[in-house]
Parts: sequence; C-alpha cells; structure tokens
Amino acid sequence: MGLLAIGTPLDWPEAKKEASKVREWGIEQLLAIWRRAKGKERDAMLWGDEIEYLVVCFDDQGRRVRLSLRQADILTALAEDEKLLREGGGVPDLQRGDARPEHVAPVFHPEFGRFMLEATPGKPWGIGFKDLLDVEPNMKLRRRIAKEHMHATEFPITLTTFPRLGCADCTTPAYPVSGPKLRSQFLPDEIANPHIRFPTLAANIRARRGRKVEINVPVFRDVNTPWPFKDPTVNYDLHNWPEDDDVRNGAAKENHIYMDAMAFGMGSCCLQITFQSKNIEEGRKMYDQLSPLGPIMLALTAATPIYKGFLADTDVRWNQISRAVDDRTAEELGEKPLAHDRWRIPKSRYASNSTYISQDPRLRPEYLDPELVIDPVLKARLVAGGLDDILATHFAHLFIRDPIVVFAEDLQTLDLSKTDHFENLQSTNWQHMRFKPPPPGNDTGWRVEFRPMEIQITDFENAAFSIFMVLITRVILSFDLNFYLPIARVTENMETAHRRDAVSEQRFYFRKDPFGPARGHPGSGSAPGSGTATPSLPPVEDEYTLMTVNEIINGQADDGSGRPGFPGLIPLVESYLDSVNVDVETMCQLARYLDLIRRRADGRLWTGAKWMRGFVQQHEKYKGDSVVGEEVEYDLMRVVEGIGRGETAWGLEKLGVLGKG
Repeated sequence: MGLLAIGTPLDWPEAKKEASKVREWGIEQLLAIWRRAKGKERDAMLWGDEIEYLVVCFDDQGRRVRLSLRQADILTALAEDEKLLREGGGVPDLQRGDARPEHVAPVFHPEFGRFMLEATPGKPWGIGFKDLLDVEPNMKLRRRIAKEHMHATEFPITLTTFPRLGCADCTTPAYPVSGPKLRSQFLPDEIANPHIRFPTLAANIRARRGRKVEINVPVFRDVNTPWPFKDPTVNYDLHNWPEDDDVRNGAAKENHIYMDAMAFGMGSCCLQITFQSKNIEEGRKMYDQLSPLGPIMLALTAATPIYKGFLADTDVRWNQISRAVDDRTAEELGEKPLAHDRWRIPKSRYASNSTYISQDPRLRPEYLDPELVIDPVLKARLVAGGLDDILATHFAHLFIRDPIVVFAEDLQTLDLSKTDHFENLQSTNWQHMRFKPPPPGNDTGWRVEFRPMEIQITDFENAAFSIFMVLITRVILSFDLNFYLPIARVTENMETAHRRDAVSEQRFYFRKDPFGPARGHPGSGSAPGSGTATPSLPPVEDEYTLMTVNEIINGQADDGSGRPGFPGLIPLVESYLDSVNVDVETMCQLARYLDLIRRRADGRLWTGAKWMRGFVQQHEKYKGDSVVGEEVEYDLMRVVEGIGRGETAWGLEKLGVLGKG
C-alpha cells in the first residue's frame, strides 16, 4: 500500500468537478517523468514481493474466531520496536530518510481492512540465486515478527478471505452495521482502515456509481443446498439508506451469495511481485510477455472457495474485487443510453489488462483489444509530449477513469516534481499487470508489477510462486520468448480461471510456439498497430490453442499435428538453469519449489481452494447445505494457522504445503 497522503478529501460531487483537472495534471506529471527517465539504462535487476495477512483472534473456549480490527495498534507496536528500527524495518517513516543498514528488517504497511497487514522485505531482492534462497526464510521472519507484536490470541494468517466476513459478530471489537460510508447490510464502516483515503474511496465509488457495489458469487450446490438458493442473510426490509432499495430492485441474484461493500473485495489478501528492469524497453517487454501468464497463475494459486459463510462455486477472488470497486455508472455499463457520461466502458477499473505496450515487432495488430476505450485528447497530448503511439494508448486508456479520492490541498498548483495526480489514476487502475514509471527523487527504475496470484497458506508456497515468477522473467529475457495472445483471449482466460478446480478441469488459450515467429515485421521496423501485414505470418488463430494448465506448466509431448508440443514453463526454467551452471546444492533447493508447482499443475497436489472445500465438506458439523458455520470456520482457521507455522494437519498430504524433503 505504501505511505498514505493526508489531506482534506472531497466528497464525490466536488471531486467530480475537479476530475478533468486531475487527469490533465496527471498527464503533465507523466510527461515530466518521461522526460527525466525515458533514457535510464542499466538499472539493477531487482525484484520484491508483497505478502498480505489477515489478523484473526481465536476464542478457544467459545470455539469462535473473529477478525481483529487492531491494525493500527499492531502497526504502532511495530513502529516503536527499537530493534526493528535499528535494522531499518518496522513501519516506514518519512523522517528516517534513505539511510538503511545492510541487513534490512522487513517493513509492514497498512491495508484497506483494519484486519489486514502487508509485509515486504526491507530492501529489494537481487536476481542472484542466493537471494532466491533467502526468500522463504525472510517470509517466515515476517510472519514471526508480525505475531510477536500481536496479542496472545491473535495470529497473522495468509488466507485470501475470512470465511465468514459479513456474518454477524465476525469482528472484534464488534460494531453496528450500515454506517454512512459503506451503507452495507453486512459490514460496519469501522471494518475499513480509518485513514481518510479508505472510507472516502468506498463512499465515492458508491456515490459515483449511483448505488452500492453489487457482488454476486455463484453458490456451490451441495446435496442439501436449498434450490433455487436465495441468500438467507439478505434483509429486504431495511430502510436506513436510499441504497437499501438495491436489493428490492434485484441486486441480490438467485443462486448467488450477495455482498454489497468494497470491503468484501479489498479485504482480500494476495501475493504480488514487482520486477525492476534494466531500462524501459525491457520493462515493456516483460509487461507484455507476463500478461498471458496471469490467468494461468491465478488458477494455479486458487484459494478462495468461501464467502460470507457459504461455499462458492468459484475458486478465486479476482472478479469479486473487480465488482467491489466497480464505479461505472448505468450509462457506462450500457444499461442506459449515453447522456451524461462520455463512453461505455467494458471493464471495471479492477480487471485484466486491456493493452500491450511493447514496441516488439512481434506484436501484431490483431492481438490488440478491439473494444479498447481511450481518451483521444489526452493521447494526443502524450504523443505531442514525446510518447510513442502504443505507450500513449496505454496511458490514455487508464485515464478514461475519474479520480475517486481528490484532496483539496493538491489542487492549488501543479508540481511537476511530484507524481500525486498521476498516481491518483495509475494506482486506482487495478489491472492484473501494472507498468510503473520511476518515481522522482531516487534511483528506482522502470518496474512491472505482477498482480493476479492468490496468497497461499504457507511461506513455502508463497516463496515457491515468487521464485518461479522471477525465474520465468529470466527465461523470457534470456530465450526471447513470445507468449503473445490476443487480449480478448487473455480476458477469456481470466474468466476460465474462476471456475471450480480450473487448474485440473479447464483448458486455457495459450501460444503453441514460444520461440516464433522470429519477427512479425522482419527488417521493416514497422511499429505495432501500423496495419502492416507480413505474408509469411500465419493467421493469428493458428498461433494458439486450448491447453490444460498441466500442459502449459509441464509441457506437451505432441500438439496433435505431429509437431512437438508446447515445451512447458518448468522445462524452460530448467533449461535456463542448466545454461547458467547453477551449483548442485542451489539447484536442489530450487527444485523443491519447482516441484510444488509441477505437482500442483498435474493435479497431484490440490489448490488451497480445493483443500478448504474438502475440509468443510468432511467436517462433522457440515450439513451438506453449503453453509460454513462458526465451528467449521473455527476448526478450519485453527488448521490453517497451524499449517502456516509448519505444523502437520488434516489433509496435508493433498495440499503438500510444507515442502519437506
């Protein structure tokens, strides 16, 4: 989350009046960044991970578990830990400056929910193999430090969502629901971080949209699930706010779990990886080539089978967060003719990518999103300011959105040495990839953030997926791989990843040959999107096919046409490791992580989502009706917490999370 600005936020009617100014000033700040940093070269190849925790509080006597809303107290305790401060960790402090010790302790940050913590390594990782082997111990250290600053009954757990978030008495302390910011039937305003940014974000999304956010997740139909299913927690008789009419107007869908507040999405935890490239060209290439991998890694890390005390018929969090921050009006959604808004927008501001950004000549016009909406005026300003057409298109697409949180103090003068207006739009476009320009005032380079992965129960799993993604970036750059797919197919793949047990039961569009074609426009230097055709290129549809996750990760023997099939991401990683002469001991350590991913892909190990669903279904208190009751939740959370600390527990041979031997 990073450091949070303080100021006087504008309510939506006032913020709306300033939206054009914020967009225009944001573009000018982006151009200032471009002028300063477009030629940055030979930046260190660094990367970092972000781990997010739920903080839960166990009542062992009552066999209950609740979310602890003591984020502020825990962060204060971390910030006052003198040992952590001496080691450069704890909580970021602007007064400390950049003087940091060589062995930097982890750093903790606030998140949207008052029951959440984010932890990062104290300094970026390098790409050396020693750094890779330090990741898991560092993650274990973060968990241990977090726990040391909590009450005895509190624990940090790495789970995407709290199973009964939105049920009665799910937090400690407890608060009455239906506050003025969220106006939720199920959650109090106090569930959100009290920093003014967060309640304002939630309130302004609701106000801009003209109604509450609408989150409907298909319920899992078990043997005793009432059918058709009508969410029994929905109160159709509430009259506290005008938005209470939403459910009477059909917001709660039949056979779905209904949720109505930003916290149901932004209260989710994930695993994010950020890579620093040596220059902008390399960063743009990584952004494009990692984009088609997003849905595959989302399916591989699936860990979200429960919402609001019900088993869901989906496995991942992505669409639920997308709907939780969807501020599109009825006109932008296409529900009404355009009258007051500028255009219809196909996706939420939290969605899969809609752009490619590299100048790679292999980027064919046919790969681009035919439904892409851009702001033509802002694009023209970016092109006039020196950006090439394809990068200008990317930012002109992000800037179709309105800024949601606007601070009055930021509207006085335009400061081109800052990035506040640019980041206002950039940081609230939550796509599955993010391209991050260098911030002013330090040596940070061009970065790419990989955002789709779900948080895993153990540090071993989180380290494995982090290390795998780092190795994939090395493979892409070393072997000059080509994973381009049409953007529309990547979007379809993201939807496929939501299906129950998608990692084993579904197929995804993926490129057949990652080594070709060598160049889309050989010798021509034509820019992507120019429309220049090359007769030697096959039809785009012939370049990809449907594959299982197992085939994508572990490889195909044959693609069905007599030609060698897709080589597999893990065999490509192993070829890369062979080419750089990794020592035997290091290779054995890395093999442990690769083996987890190999066996997750081929089905020998379950995803966290499948494991949790199985735990619930086998619990003696579960009645086969899709309801996850308090005692079931308590036992599940106890086991999850124990596994997180490395203890053996129910079904561990299926989850395979300990990574021993």
